[in-house]
Parts: sequence; structure tokens; C-alpha cells
Amino acid sequence: MGRDTLTADRIIRAAVELLDDEGLDGLNMRSLAKRLGSAATAVYWHIKTKDDLVRLASDAIWHEVELPDLDATDWRTAATAHASGMHAMLTRHPWLVQAFGSHFLYGPGQARHNDFSLSLYEKAGFAAADADRAAATVLTFVLGSALGPAAQVSLNRRLSKDGADTGQLMADAMAHARETAMRFPRLRERLGTTAATEYAAAPDDTFAFGLQSILDGFEARLTADRASRRE
Repeated sequence: MGRDTLTADRIIRAAVELLDDEGLDGLNMRSLAKRLGSAATAVYWHIKTKDDLVRLASDAIWHEVELPDLDATDWRTAATAHASGMHAMLTRHPWLVQAFGSHFLYGPGQARHNDFSLSLYEKAGFAAADADRAAATVLTFVLGSALGPAAQVSLNRRLSKDGADTGQLMADAMAHARETAMRFPRLRERLGTTAATEYAAAPDDTFAFGLQSILDGFEARLTADRASRRE
């Protein structure tokens, strides 16, 4: 397959699939070209570097997150849907969380969501500077919530590539972690009803609890601001 039969869009879609399968460490032009049935030189004709490829692939998957209609819903419902959509996207593509810490990521897909977040929190009643802070707070929380699952995927992939028995290694590590945690009273109490394999996992509904707590705080701040303006 020659370079004239490739398009940047096809290359980016294949890069997303490769990143989903192999992670950031598994992405290289040779592997991507093999997946496309092409030559690496043909890929380079369209996209010059691996960094460019990661940036373009990351921006493409932002389009998977739907933007709620701010004219048809209240700001809290919209904020919950938007944050949940971002979290689901990051869970589907765990490599993106890692890419945030190792690549310059920008593009129209991500910018569209940043702009939407600002308009959402301005609609809620925040002035521009506080809308920036609110949007950054929620994004930071979403990224942090997705970090654990992303790290687990990366760890499992690394261990399996080393030819190790991933399940046994994880069980051994969790057993050691549990043994350490049993020295501390509150952890010991909770471990009495928690299986060793679940020890490192976040409690059920942690993301929903945290997000709603943040939005509760926003709402309380907005209510207090409105009350102070009336005085």
C-alpha cells in the first residue's frame, strides 16, 4: 500500500487502536505501518514524528465525549454528564492519562471541551476567573480518578510482556500490601470485609461521590456569592 492510498485520518484511527492495545510504549511507526499494511516511510509522509502522532490521536478521541446542550438542561446536570463522559473516555483509552504527563497535547477536539467547560461554569454563575478555576478543578479530579485504572492497565501489560504470571504477581503484591495495612486500625477494620484482590481498588461509586461533592461545593459558593451581593 503506497503513501497515496493513506490518509492522515486512517493513520490516526489506526494509532488510536494501537495505543489502546499496546499503550504509549508500544506505539512506533514500524508497528503502525504494519497495522496499516503500509511502509513506515509512507506513514512519515503524512505525520512526521511519534509526538505528533500521539498529539493527533489524543485530540481525536476527545470527539467521543458528547457536549450537553446548555440551553436544554441545568448546569449541574450538564456538568455531571460532561465529567462522566470525560471519565468514560479516559477509561476506554487509558494511555491518554499517561500522555498528559509526557507529551504536549493540544488541538481542536480538546479545545472544544475546554471552551465548553468555561461556558458551563459561567452559566452556573461564576465570573470568568472562577469559571477557569471550576473547570480546572473538575478536569483535575477526572484525570486523577482515571489514573488508577490506567496504571493498572499499564502494569498488567508490562508484566505480561516480561512473560510473568501476571495473576500470581498481583496476588502476591496484594497479599503483601494487605499484610502491611493490617498494622493500621482503620485499614484493618475495613480489610475484615474486603478481599485481598479488592484492597487496591477504589470503593464503589467513588467517582460519583467525589464529583457530586465538588459540585455541591460550587453550588454553595455560588449561593453565598449571590447572598453577599444582595446585602
